Amino acid sequence: MTVKEIKVIAKKMGIQAGKMKKADLIRSIQTTEGNTPCYQTGAADSCGQDICCWRSDCT
Repeated sequence: MTVKEIKVIAKKMGIQAGKMKKADLIRSIQTTEGNTPCYQTGAADSCGQDICCWRSDCT
């Protein structure tokens, strides 16, 4: 997913993307959804979120 596409998702959720980097933006989305902001933190093998929509890009 491109940063532009992620910014559209963020905007729909009321997140001000500004100049956030991709990883920070995805973590903000995860937090807003009530999930652990674990995207690209090295926790992919232990996060337990196998159906996360960011999973394929996380590792």
